[in-house]
Amino acid sequence: MSHPLFERHQELLQQASEAIEQRGYWSAYTEMPSPKAYGETANDDGKAAYEARLEKPFGLTQVATVGQVGNEMSPYGFKLGVSYPKADLDQLFAAVKAASPAWRKAGPEAWVGVSMEILQRLNRRSVEIAYAVMHTTGQAFMMSFQAGGPHAQDRGLEAVAYAWQAMRKIPAHAFWEKPQGKNPPLKMEKHYSIVPRGIGLVVGCCTFPTWNSYPGLFASLATGNAVVIKPHPGAILPLAITVQVAREVLAEAGFDPNIVTLAAHEQDDDTATQLALRPEVRLIDFTGSSKNGDWLEQHARQAQVFTEKAGVNQIIIDSTDDFQGMVRNIAFSLTLYSGQMCTAPQNIYIPKDGIATAEGHVSFDQVVAAIGESIARLTGDPAKAVELLGAIQNTGVLARIDAARAIGTVVIDSKPLQHPLFPAACIRTPLLMKVAEAEQGKVMQEFFGPVSFAVACADMTHCIALAEQAARTHGALTLSVYSSNSAVIAAARDAAEEAGVALSINLTGGVFVNQSAAFSDFHGTGANPAANACLSDTAFVAGRFRVVQTRAHV
Repeated sequence: MSHPLFERHQELLQQASEAIEQRGYWSAYTEMPSPKAYGETANDDGKAAYEARLEKPFGLTQVATVGQVGNEMSPYGFKLGVSYPKADLDQLFAAVKAASPAWRKAGPEAWVGVSMEILQRLNRRSVEIAYAVMHTTGQAFMMSFQAGGPHAQDRGLEAVAYAWQAMRKIPAHAFWEKPQGKNPPLKMEKHYSIVPRGIGLVVGCCTFPTWNSYPGLFASLATGNAVVIKPHPGAILPLAITVQVAREVLAEAGFDPNIVTLAAHEQDDDTATQLALRPEVRLIDFTGSSKNGDWLEQHARQAQVFTEKAGVNQIIIDSTDDFQGMVRNIAFSLTLYSGQMCTAPQNIYIPKDGIATAEGHVSFDQVVAAIGESIARLTGDPAKAVELLGAIQNTGVLARIDAARAIGTVVIDSKPLQHPLFPAACIRTPLLMKVAEAEQGKVMQEFFGPVSFAVACADMTHCIALAEQAARTHGALTLSVYSSNSAVIAAARDAAEEAGVALSINLTGGVFVNQSAAFSDFHGTGANPAANACLSDTAFVAGRFRVVQTRAHV
């Protein structure tokens, strides 16, 4: 029997399934916080809902609670003052285990229907979540709304659609008949049950807590697995709201809400390690540092581990027919959210003898200077700049800015700006350094934040080889090339395929290398150290369930 929530959302599920097959533009959720889409009072109501959560315990009733934790600091300069349930892990996993059999027996249509209902309700809370994202990550409000709300929800729906496509290919039963010549045929009836892998652990990050967590959360939930969400201690609130909504939907649908639980913890304790090594945890989704991601891959051997880690994203500049468009696009990419994105570019490879443009030859120094001047224009007006830069999420970013100044020559220095509404906000403009060919080895590591290096290369062959080697060795999620030479573009494409990194070609308009569109772009490839799987394909969900058959003679 079909589940009522599956029937409610079946049309949207069909649209999402078609979108991932066609891979054109499609979005289920409106990305602009317009009154028409979200209601005339949506902004005021969402902001009020967020503010009502401050300076008090978060309203989440959860089993196994043995205290309160939480010490989030807004990058805009104030403490949130929210505390969250601290769980006794043994009791928590016992409760999850008790909840799981009924959820497992409910079957794929229930799993998918509940998942889609959760996404729909999260969409209604997009403004509230946006303020929670803004004041935990430092993103400006518009990015917080889009990336933290509709875009994250699209990524969750994408995972549900992949899960449904993978599961619906498994028939519920089959009749098997094998001829035996003159003897009666052998006849069997076979039944196939989709069985979840086990408990999924989602390890949240501090810069994109929902956008990076929703694929794993909904891929596991839609394939019948219970999910424990462990937020980063600096960005708990957006995922706490997510857990609260999920538990409400589960309870209303007649399931034990402990199918989705929150495991908040204090900074620098060992909760993450304890969770990762629990024998009950069979799936782990992680976004964060290479050190922690590598540890999970090496030690959490009982689980299927999906990681997105550090990488060195790169730009290759050979030539261009639109010099100003190229410079503006690169500058915007370096400035957006102060480079605190897993897809943000860092190293820019330029031939030391310069590049060809429609206006003539431009030297290496002139190319780099033009990028710096464009950054200066974008950040010249503090009131406008803060809506692009956002705020710095943690002090580690500031340390990396200081360390980068020791490499090469400063083209444009990082400087503090004052936010007109939040005077205590930690705002920094991008740092752009010029690096000689002999020093290129010093920038073959991730400087996460508003840090970039223009690297002088011997020639275009050297530029492409350097980019390929860096992606292979250190990992990368994005690679961009600018060239009006088809042979160079072909060579860059070959290098990208060999290194397993997504390539963007001649971006000069309103699309930036930082951006990854659900239902169209494949986020990560699993082919270099930055990610051990593509987080936007069938393989991402297929390992989250198993098929168990029963058979009997007819």
